[in-house]
Amino acid sequence: MGIGVQRQYAPNSICYGCGPANEKGLQIDSHRCEHGLEMRFTPSEEHQAFPGMINGGIIGALLDCHGNWAAAIAIMDEQGLDEPPCTVTASYTIKLRRPTPSGVELHILAQVTELQEDRAEISMTLTAEGKVCATGTGLFVAVKEGHPAYHRWS
Repeated sequence: MGIGVQRQYAPNSICYGCGPANEKGLQIDSHRCEHGLEMRFTPSEEHQAFPGMINGGIIGALLDCHGNWAAAIAIMDEQGLDEPPCTVTASYTIKLRRPTPSGVELHILAQVTELQEDRAEISMTLTAEGKVCATGTGLFVAVKEGHPAYHRWS
């Protein structure tokens, strides 16, 4: 699959969910696919809510960060930029459809549903062993200089 977008564009990011430089974080690795990004993630034992099942907060972090990157890449591609703008989460919702098992590879797909100049709406689906475990939607917005997150990926 090659290098993920987080390592390509933000190797020094300390974000808990997607920061390659955060050794204690989730360090997700998102890759381009048709209409968005996809990722695979195998949760660790410490990500459990109860034996054999993943904590909902971990699921939220995975979907949030992966959706945010899908928005940033979509805005970059649409505007012909050399690097993605720094985007932040304006809102997101998650529906936990069934318990998400630990110890198996999770697949998360994030796709653009609406794209504007400085924002993107993204739909997200998390599957495990071929079953949909969680879905979500999010609005992610590119921030301008002066915003606390503006330089967070550099």
